[in-house]
Amino acid sequence: MIRVQTVKENGHYKKFIICGHADYADEGEDIVCAAVSALVINTVNSIEKFTGDPFICDCRDGMIQNWEFTSGVSRGTELLMDSLMLGLANIQESYGEKYITIEPCTHQYTD
Repeated sequence: MIRVQTVKENGHYKKFIICGHADYADEGEDIVCAAVSALVINTVNSIEKFTGDPFICDCRDGMIQNWEFTSGVSRGTELLMDSLMLGLANIQESYGEKYITIEPCTHQYTD
């Protein structure tokens, strides 16, 4: 199962954590993993190209596992992250929590 978590600070995205495998189908044919990967990689690339908001990313074995913004994020990044979360929620709704779960924010820091 793929597990997704976000951390927000003052109502803004601070961190995104994703781990696991969907195990929907055999490797190379798993459409759930492919969809999640496409959404996440496109979001990272879009934030980097269109907003310039700084972040660090833990990428291992071709997977983005932990990605953290190193300063405040722009409205553009918020929109891209909201779009990512919408897409992931749609995948979860279509294929079920057996393959992908989106956990509530692990922390909600406020001033």
